[in-house]
Amino acid sequence: MQTKPFRIGTRGSPLALAQASETRARLMVAHDLPEDMFEIVVLSTKGDRITDRALSEIGGKGLFTEELEEQLLAGDLDFAVHSSKDMPTKLPEGLFLSAFLPREDVRDAVVGRTAPTLKDLPHGATVGSSSLRRQALIRRIRPDINVITFRGLVDTRLRKLAEGEVDATLLAYAGLRRLGKPEIPTELLDPSEFPPAPAQGAICIESRIGDARVNDLLEAINHHDTFDAVSCERAFLGALDGSCRTPIAGLATVEGDAIRFAGMILTPDGSRWHDVEIEGSRTEAAVLGARAGGTVRTKAGSDFFDSWN
Repeated sequence: MQTKPFRIGTRGSPLALAQASETRARLMVAHDLPEDMFEIVVLSTKGDRITDRALSEIGGKGLFTEELEEQLLAGDLDFAVHSSKDMPTKLPEGLFLSAFLPREDVRDAVVGRTAPTLKDLPHGATVGSSSLRRQALIRRIRPDINVITFRGLVDTRLRKLAEGEVDATLLAYAGLRRLGKPEIPTELLDPSEFPPAPAQGAICIESRIGDARVNDLLEAINHHDTFDAVSCERAFLGALDGSCRTPIAGLATVEGDAIRFAGMILTPDGSRWHDVEIEGSRTEAAVLGARAGGTVRTKAGSDFFDSWN
């Protein structure tokens, strides 16, 4: 019988803490355990400490996970809670994504200062975003707009926006909802026109392969529809060697025993793109995602990917 608290690893941002707290609350209910059986352990990651450069310049998604994964492998944490879209497609040997919480709203949110929507922004307006996918999609829709790299915590970006550094910024609506700020957006973008990042809106839990005690604990809160959808999206990303250096979008939806996936790759300037749609059995979610990645890679041709380097 477990007597010591389970140690939950997380980053220290308000959003990360909200996600870890939601995970703890779900585990308490699922196992009828008190709060003091779960200890939230906050770690600072390289991605948190370096905020003056784009992620693509300093190493990509692993910057938000490396310190947590080191503690997991050392046995100092029982599991770690992450935003799924921050996770590299290749994890350290011995670790895996063992559970997903029910997915939140996948849409991107516009927070406009000088106009409420992307289409209403004046010619030459400046939009800030840290995501190459969002930057490319904005340029695809509005090539006249000046898009700049805009990093920092949600409140930091909102403060910079209010101070006039940019005319608008884009944020994940899921994050704003989890932070209790659902009223902030001035526009919610249709995923069919502005597709989300693979795994956007999903909280994942990373643990050690073979740790039956912990993985049995986590299985009780695993949301299988989200697990299958995100597995498909991550396989698409993996087939394209996707990282923070590449503009890739993808969204899978589960309906009964079926899964449907739509994905897109873009050049960073948004001038060229290729999309793909595929459907099949959810039991083959990862296979379908990888197949979609191979299909769109073939459609694009090797020269398309030169612009990613």
